[in-house]
Amino acid sequence: MATQTQSTQSPTEALSEAGVSIWLDDLSRERITSGGLARLIADRNVVGVTTNPTIFAGALSKGDAYAEQLHALAVAGADVDTAVFETTTNDVRDAADIFRPVYDATGGYDGRVSIEVAPDLAHDTKATIEQAHALWEKVDRPNVMIKIPATIEGLDAITAAIGAGISVNVTLIFSLDRYREVINAYLAGLEQAKAAGIDLSTIHSVASFFVSRVDTEIDKRLTDIGTDEALALKSKAGVANAQLAYELYEEAFASDRAAALLAAGANRQRPLWASTGVKDPALPDTLYVVELVAPGVVNTMPEKTLEATFDHGEVRGDTVTGSYAQAGAVLDALAGVGVDYDDVTAVLEREGVEKFIVSWHELLDTVRTALEAAR
Repeated sequence: MATQTQSTQSPTEALSEAGVSIWLDDLSRERITSGGLARLIADRNVVGVTTNPTIFAGALSKGDAYAEQLHALAVAGADVDTAVFETTTNDVRDAADIFRPVYDATGGYDGRVSIEVAPDLAHDTKATIEQAHALWEKVDRPNVMIKIPATIEGLDAITAAIGAGISVNVTLIFSLDRYREVINAYLAGLEQAKAAGIDLSTIHSVASFFVSRVDTEIDKRLTDIGTDEALALKSKAGVANAQLAYELYEEAFASDRAAALLAAGANRQRPLWASTGVKDPALPDTLYVVELVAPGVVNTMPEKTLEATFDHGEVRGDTVTGSYAQAGAVLDALAGVGVDYDDVTAVLEREGVEKFIVSWHELLDTVRTALEAAR
């Protein structure tokens, strides 16, 4: 068999070769049962899936893939919270089984499926910890990750979950300061797990650093400022912020504290680029993929971005390492024209939680209507 040449290598293959794990930012029962998810693994180098309340709300509002299960739940007298818990964990378990060969082949590095704690709990540490345990036990698959938001209240929940041996996808990270706190929460959890005698090699985590939303918010502010200097900085902040996050990741996991845990079998908490669909139609549709290539990262893409990358993504190898001075200059320039980085990231975190809460209640309403119709 002829060896595939560079010229015939697909962009998604090139991404994988450069050390980027491609995860799909979408899941539905139809995608599972139709074989569509398996095809993306085979044809698009997809090695994981992330979900969130918006994704599940969209999935349950379309078609009748959930009708049979919701009817059975209605007959059994299930309330809406139970029905949502049962339907979403069912999908995640089935997806985890589809990805199990990837998980086994990569020694647990990939083949991951994420499910999020209810966003209503984003500011309730105790309830978040309890639901993380409930989701982990219900899905009952080693390749699941429980998504916990990186709110102040979420940090202690992250530590507690990791400390109990639960793999965690930390979500809604926007600022470099909060990312430092997330890494610290992960390392503290590993230290707790080690003290409890848990095998550290079984615990995995990713830190979901959001990209396009940063540009959307900052570009809006730059437009309002309106000077030539401000306008020249549009669409640069998201990539620069993520590049500096990777620098932080490299530094943190080269520390003595991290080294001691890694020597004991722990895994690095990989950076995951989230919100990588381009919102501004004037920008290249693969911008947040090709400009954020680095070893050991995850890029979780909506299907539209995945297909654009497969079709015409220009993967140029590592576009992150060595970019730090230039990225820092971008953030300095933003401050210079009057963009308040701390305010931007605080607004984005608050809005991120609020948007997921809205989607969560849409999901509850959809399921409530279905239960009532089935009774």
